Formats: sequence, C-alpha cells, structure tokens
Amino acid sequence: MNAYMTNGTYDFLAKLAKKYPAINLHFMSGSSNDVAYYEGTKLKIFQSGRDFEILVQSGDIQETGYVVMNNIPVIDEGQPIFEDNFKKRQKEVDNQKGFQAFRLLKPLKGNTYVVFTQWDSAESYERWKESDGFKKAHTETKPPAYFADRPYINTYQMIEKNEGK
Repeated sequence: MNAYMTNGTYDFLAKLAKKYPAINLHFMSGSSNDVAYYEGTKLKIFQSGRDFEILVQSGDIQETGYVVMNNIPVIDEGQPIFEDNFKKRQKEVDNQKGFQAFRLLKPLKGNTYVVFTQWDSAESYERWKESDGFKKAHTETKPPAYFADRPYINTYQMIEKNEGK
C-alpha cells in the first residue's frame, strides 16, 4: 500500500478534500507548515507531494492526536538493514499508553524514510521517550553507518476536517 503527503496552507489543502471527497485526507498543523496525508489509493492528487510505500503499519490514523515524523536519510546499501531492524522492533511502541498509529514509510523517490507515529497527546509521546521500550529501541549512541545524513523530526497536531484553523 502507498501513502502520500504534501505541505501547504490548510486553506489550500482543504480545497483538495472538497475536490476529492472519496479520498480520506488527514490534515496536520506544524510549527512551520501544514500537511495533508492519505493512504491506499494509487490516485496521486498532489502535484508536488511525496510518495511512499508503507512497509510496516499498525493502528488506524485518527482525526485527533499528535503526530511525530522522524525523517531518516538512508544510503542505498543500508536500506535492507534499516528496514529489517524496524520490522523486528516495531511492536515495542504498539502497547504504549496513548499510542494510536505507526507507519514506516519508504520513499518512492529519494532516500529519506519517514517513521510516522501518532499519539493521543504530546504528553503520551514524551512518556514513550522515557520508557524502557524506547530506550531498548534506541540503544545506539552514534548514528548507524547506513544513515546518509542526520535524522530530523517534525511534529504536528491533527486538524479535524470540520474544525479548520
């Protein structure tokens, strides 16, 4: 299954929801931009969006919540190792209080994977970061050799479709 996302203002992105009512768009607001995200269909509605293959998923994306996207550039040779590591340890997060959804998104172009997690609140995410499960999953003190560059995190608050901004 594929996933698609793009950045823009909420007003612009909301017009896409009206134009494509059959697509379940999820809207998120971050400190520097807003994002529209959808899954499943092969119909590409974003002209300058990013396309991904969903490699690992659990939970259903909710209309409310807090989203953390860990963007991780991975060299070509390291992609199988990176993907395998996530497939082995992903379940650590599923049982955390406040967890809603997880996606490991492999870019169809480029080398930056997105580790997408959704929580019921920022506080639940912070509790996860303090948990033994998080510490177990993040034991390395330096980035693996297969990282092409430093990972970076974006955080978002979900925007309910009927709420707007």
